[in-house]
Amino acid sequence: MHVRRKLIVGNWKMNGGIAALGEVAAVAEAARGAAGAEVAICPPFTLLAAAVTRAGGLVAIGGQDCHWDDSGAHTGSVSAAMLREAGARLVIVGHSERRAEQGETDSLVRSKAERALAYGLQAIVCVGESEAERQAGRAAERVSGQLAGSLPDPGGEGELVVAYEPIWAIGTGRTATPADVAGIHSAIRRSLLDRFGDSGGRIRILYGGSVNSGNAAELFAVPDVDGALVGGASLTAAQFVPIVEAAAHS
Repeated sequence: MHVRRKLIVGNWKMNGGIAALGEVAAVAEAARGAAGAEVAICPPFTLLAAAVTRAGGLVAIGGQDCHWDDSGAHTGSVSAAMLREAGARLVIVGHSERRAEQGETDSLVRSKAERALAYGLQAIVCVGESEAERQAGRAAERVSGQLAGSLPDPGGEGELVVAYEPIWAIGTGRTATPADVAGIHSAIRRSLLDRFGDSGGRIRILYGGSVNSGNAAELFAVPDVDGALVGGASLTAAQFVPIVEAAAHS
């Protein structure tokens, strides 16, 4: 049986200016006493380098996306190499908002994850079903299909992480029940073991979707929930630190 340390990642999305760097410092200070969990924050690209400094090595800083090329004529894009040079240690790829708003396909997400791993970054690959797919009884089928198309084969020095985020629970205040989460996370684990063998047991699976201080402990008690990808509740230390503490003591 593999022991997987909890990983808590804050995704700030398109939020936060220079004043928000104080929240990074506050989370970093709290992380000193939460040795039972790993903590990361993914701020907007404009704050990334400054956030690395404010985190002081106590909190990992990451990007919210990366391009599949190392460099080139890709206006507005950021490469995995650039993230690494700025001090990032991880990157989120394939978030449902990018899949929906930018039309990102599974194969594109896979290419991004490959570049992230090649540069030694943790690649957090997001998967999740819509409300219609869940109501139709196709949640596990949809997620398994995304895994098959989005996950790269082993390679590079980075760590592969999977984040399950039911689309209908992101930013809505609705959270999947522990039973719902257990069912999908178990299906994800089976997919990982089938594809990667014993190594699939080492890959961490995060839950995301309206995670907050009130439901974190219950979610972390679910088998194969190895942490969380947190949205709105990660924007302030006051809301984020209790989630980190719940993970550290789970």
